[in-house]
Amino acid sequence: MLNLLVIDDNPAIGQALQTLFSLQGYQVHAATTAEQAWQLLAQHSMDLVLQDMNFAAGEMQGVQGKALFYQLQQDYPTIPVILMTAWTQLEMAVELVKAGATDYIAKPWDDQRLLLTVANALKLKVLTAQQQRREREQQAVFAGKDLCGLVFASSTMQQLVQMALQLAPANAAVLITGPNGAGKEGIANLLHANSPRKQKPFIKVNMGALPADLMEAELFGAEAGAYSGAHKTRIGRFEAADGGSLFLDEIGNLSLSGQAKLLRVLQSGEFERLGSSVTRTVDVRLISATNTDLTAAIAEGRFRQDLYYRVNVVQLALPALAERSEDILPLARHFLAGQKALSQAAEQRLLRYPWPGNVRELQNVCQRALLLSSSQEIQAEALGLPETPQNKRALDDISREQLQQALRQAEGVISRAASQLGISRQALYRRMEFYGIDAP
Repeated sequence: MLNLLVIDDNPAIGQALQTLFSLQGYQVHAATTAEQAWQLLAQHSMDLVLQDMNFAAGEMQGVQGKALFYQLQQDYPTIPVILMTAWTQLEMAVELVKAGATDYIAKPWDDQRLLLTVANALKLKVLTAQQQRREREQQAVFAGKDLCGLVFASSTMQQLVQMALQLAPANAAVLITGPNGAGKEGIANLLHANSPRKQKPFIKVNMGALPADLMEAELFGAEAGAYSGAHKTRIGRFEAADGGSLFLDEIGNLSLSGQAKLLRVLQSGEFERLGSSVTRTVDVRLISATNTDLTAAIAEGRFRQDLYYRVNVVQLALPALAERSEDILPLARHFLAGQKALSQAAEQRLLRYPWPGNVRELQNVCQRALLLSSSQEIQAEALGLPETPQNKRALDDISREQLQQALRQAEGVISRAASQLGISRQALYRRMEFYGIDAP
């Protein structure tokens, strides 16, 4: 059961808040003085503090509340604090929120807004703790490894990165699959940077950006006069990558004749430049990527089956950003580079958006927000994203892991788990059904 501490010199307000939150499954402790608050904090493990700003008759400046808040922050830095007052000037509230207070609620309060504010604060606390734990785990698991700037918090990505690091020392061809903008090139960088070839060239070719008639010359090179406009000898990407790694992005776009040559070089390491009969030999580790279904392309005669087995010795499937929502906020903060912070509403907008453009779209949104936001805290409107109504959120916007953890922490009480996640009980039931989780 989650423990809330209410600090207010008016016993009637403490009683009202006890009634309101007890109905939602919280355990509420009330203190009318700062001294009582410290005693309760020493006796119980508190999950959140609702703090008034004035504790003496006639006190309206909030000096006592300000001092108490800073002491709470020093002694209990992980406990969210929500400030409540009818008197304190807005300037002081803004100062304390900037100093670390979770939010500011004016009296008289709106019950639903207060409940939602508390639920969101607790959810953010859980997510922050999860992120910190995962960061510690990552530091231990990936110590001494070059992550090439990859930012992730989800267990899905951690498993994928671990698998990529396990494959990195080998020479086996790797096929990275996933939608556009999901970060396939980042996984390719990681494979090369942690391989014995890391001091050798790492050559990248975007097959989707090359005209079909230039693909073979790009990959295998061409002698002068081999085709119209070839005025001098051209070194192909395979030659340039000799001893290192070659990354072929969108390999499904390679022509059938180019596929035949690629198959030969993968089998024997041998190839000829266009217009040349001289056989050349290279030692290259191939990393490929695609956002298309190559098995469907094989069935349609657009991709060679024998080549598929050569490039797909091991496959790394990179999920869409919407399938790993735990990565959204860490990535957003990474793209903002500490220049500006995200408001709570902005974070919620980011979490609810479906991200059809994946990580690349998120990066563009953050860059635009940095340019257009006039304050140090980015508001939801500055993101330029449409609002997604709560009842239309995707069922996988909360991961199975988050859902199960919330149910464990709530000891199986649905209403409490739903409040912790910031959704309704009906929405929680729908997500449990979606993941096949039985009701406790």
